[in-house]
Amino acid sequence: MAKPVSIEVWNPNGKYRVISTKPMPGTRWINLLIEQDCRVEICTEKKTILSVEDIISLIGNKCDGVIGQLTEDWGETLFAALSRAGGKAFSNMAVGYNNVDVNAANKYGVAVGNTPGVLTETTAELAASLSLAAARRIVEADEFMRAGLYDGWLPHLFVGNLLKGQTVGVIGAGRIGSAYARMMVEGFKMNLIYYDLYQSTRLEKFVTAYGEFLKSNGEQPVYWKRASSMDEVLREADVISLHPVLDKTTYHLINKESLATMKKEAILVNCSRGPVIDEVALVEHLKQNPMFRVGLDVFEDEPFMKPGLAEMKNAVIVPHIASASKWTREGMATLAALNVLGKIKGYPIWGDSNRVEPFLNESVPPPAACPSIVNAKALGLPVSKL
Repeated sequence: MAKPVSIEVWNPNGKYRVISTKPMPGTRWINLLIEQDCRVEICTEKKTILSVEDIISLIGNKCDGVIGQLTEDWGETLFAALSRAGGKAFSNMAVGYNNVDVNAANKYGVAVGNTPGVLTETTAELAASLSLAAARRIVEADEFMRAGLYDGWLPHLFVGNLLKGQTVGVIGAGRIGSAYARMMVEGFKMNLIYYDLYQSTRLEKFVTAYGEFLKSNGEQPVYWKRASSMDEVLREADVISLHPVLDKTTYHLINKESLATMKKEAILVNCSRGPVIDEVALVEHLKQNPMFRVGLDVFEDEPFMKPGLAEMKNAVIVPHIASASKWTREGMATLAALNVLGKIKGYPIWGDSNRVEPFLNESVPPPAACPSIVNAKALGLPVSKL
């Protein structure tokens, strides 16, 4: 029998029992559930990652829905337990759901929610931050200064890369990739080369218009190019940011061969999914090419890094914080809660999961809909007419 886990209870007499496997930012998500007669139980165990056994203990004998995290293993065992307890909804507090066996959820009739639409600008901003930090060697310089090693200005001290006029490469020009590209083009007057299976017309128009604006003001215009292959981006770009989905085709997309294709002083940024990069190959490349730099928010075997990466001075590494702005994290919590609540109340599915502003406007009640259910079609769930 699973060991009991510590919880915090809100609205103990609520009709519906909703579990959150972690405390989440803000209180709006809690209030929205309470207002709809939910008893909210928040796990307060001092563990970063809950085990399957911990979550089974939380679910218990009666549970209407669970809000969980990307770090948890939601497969056959947990969906079976949730189904036995009468639950019909699980939502990740994340846009990704690689931790979820959606087929198992379908088998037990459990709706799986996620939280797209609220992370775009925040994630793009971190990718831009990592690009700049790597280019100007900010972390190295900060450590140097804190160690008391600075004894005066020197011509060669922490010389990095100028971004203006260089080429930024984007692999995966979806919402986040396009937002990042706009920031780098407009913020640093960089040229753009991108690779995506689909043409990003809006992004192209943006860069064209900005280039014309610069030219009209007597400045060097910027240009864009849609690459015919990923290798073309790797060869030509000075800064490359990865924004693909993670599947069989993108696993180890960046490996020994593709790293060798890149410029010796290039900068590689990854705020997408860790396994997109072969981390062992990356460590070796960083060792052999000290002017090559990388900015990473995600890792192949989170929460662990491959041996040697932590020692690389030419790597800027942060702990999966791309969505960690107050507004975004509170919005993610709200959307995850409304996914579960919507399924409990029998609401239809919102028509466009990337247009979530109506759910985040605190001055009005949220729409009577589930913001984003990834297996809605498989479960035959109706779409909202709102």
